[in-house]
Order: sequence, then structure tokens, then C-alpha cells
Amino acid sequence: MSVFSTFAFILVLLAVGRVLSWRRIVPDNAAESLNLVVLYVLLPAAVLLYAPKITFERELIGLVAVPWIVLAASIVLSLAAAKAFGFARDSTAVLLMQVPLSNTSFIGYSLIPVLAGAGALRYALIYDQLGTFIILVTYGLALVAWYGGGARPTPASILRRVVSFPPVIALVVAILFMPAEPPPSLDRSLHLLADALLPIVVLALGMQLRLRLPRRYIVPLVVGLVAKLVLMPLLALGLAIAFGLSPTMRDVAVYMTALPPMVTAGALLAMAGLAPELAAAMIGYGIVLSMFTLPAWHHVLSQLG
Repeated sequence: MSVFSTFAFILVLLAVGRVLSWRRIVPDNAAESLNLVVLYVLLPAAVLLYAPKITFERELIGLVAVPWIVLAASIVLSLAAAKAFGFARDSTAVLLMQVPLSNTSFIGYSLIPVLAGAGALRYALIYDQLGTFIILVTYGLALVAWYGGGARPTPASILRRVVSFPPVIALVVAILFMPAEPPPSLDRSLHLLADALLPIVVLALGMQLRLRLPRRYIVPLVVGLVAKLVLMPLLALGLAIAFGLSPTMRDVAVYMTALPPMVTAGALLAMAGLAPELAAAMIGYGIVLSMFTLPAWHHVLSQLG
């Protein structure tokens, strides 16, 4: 399936998921149930399949550095925009959380094989586990506590979240016990589960899609999405070139940065009462717009070779 036909398929699945939810054909918690299947079954299967193929390469240091530098740039840009436009405190928190954090697990693991080839998924694992995930459980939790007035996360609570996260457990198992070339029966089983990521993830996202937004959030939404889908991927491309990453690693760095905002980050903001409508709109509009911006980035990267 070509990249463009894949994105057409994704748009159809998003629409199907939205209709299923809108018409109440599925239960209200259907999306949450599908997300649990992804988190506890499909993502670990993808990790078990591709993580054993990871070998140490010097360029991995540059790849891991990209999401952390993007985080620093996102903080500077979000705070500058908040000051320039006079954003409210809760809107600022949304930008600080959702501009740097992409949906690298659910959508990333699904799309990277389509955009950059199946072999690129091992680099997506590195970007996600050593970049996005650690940023979420450290910076993300601290941000929500600071802006939302909740309890500050402790090193022990952060460690518990890390070691209990199913893909992390799968990563440890894969590194310690999984051969790079598993037995054919196991390989086929893992491929079947990993290949189910894309349709299940997109259907769940369609069920959760929310596009309505109060007027006061329009400017923060525009600023956030331009930064998330255009400026930060452009920075990632510049960093990848500066670090001398291979074309595959470069593509992974750009695509993972260019993905729409993380659903989990939006959920944390909503639970803390930090502009939940804006957080949901960032995710909803981000998903829809990324179906156009990601093919644009694919075109740019294909021209670079």
C-alpha cells in the first residue's frame, strides 16, 4: 500500500470511528477499551518483534538528542507566544505539554513502517522509549503538577510508572530473551498483532475525535498546531542533518516529531482541569491536519534522498 493510499485509508477509518461514536453504535468506553488492547497487546508485540533487531550505532546518540532539544525549543517558543499573545495560564500549560509531545507510541509505531519502511521501526522505538516516554513521565507530570496544583511527582513514583509501562516491560524482555530472528511461528504471530496497530489505533482515535472549540482558544490552537506540525519537524530535520544521521534515522526523527499531539498528554491535562477543550482540539485537529502535513514531510524527505 502506498503512502497516499495509506493516508486515504486512515481518513476513512477516522470517519468510521467518528460515526460509530456519534451514532452510539459502540459503547461510550469503546475507544478506551481499544486503547487498552493497543497498550497491553499490540504495542508490546511490536516491541518484541523489532527491538531485538536494534544494534548500537553512534548516530543513535543524535537520534535520542532530537526529542530533548525539541522539548527545550518548544518550551521557549510556547512561553514566548504566551507572553506575546497574553494566553491564559491553562492555555500556556497545554502548549507546553502538547507542542513537544507527539503520539509516538500509538500513531508512530503504526505509521513509521509505512513512511520509512519496516526496518525503521527499531529507531522509532529508541526515539519513543528514550525520548518521548521519559519526557512524559518526568517533564509532563511535573508540568501538570505545577500548573494544575497537584502533588509533585517523586523519583519513586516516576520509576514505578516507567517499570510498569507494558512496552517498557516488553523492551526488557526483548533485549534479554528474544532472538533477532524468532522462530517462524512466533514471528508470524507477532507480525499479525503488530500489523493490527494501524486500524485499531485509528478507529479508537476516530471515536475520540473532538473538533468543537470556544473562541478564546482559537489563537492558542493555531499557534500550537503550527509549532507542532511545521516548526518542530523543521527543527528536527535541521538537527538530524547537523548530527549526520543516516537517511532512515533522519526520516524517523522528522516523522516522530511531526506526529499529532499525544493523547495521553491531553488526558493528563484534562484530568488536571487545564483547558480540556483546547487539549482535545489540539489532538483532534492535529490528527486531521497531520493526514496532510505528514505526506508533505514525506515528499520533502524523499526529495532529500
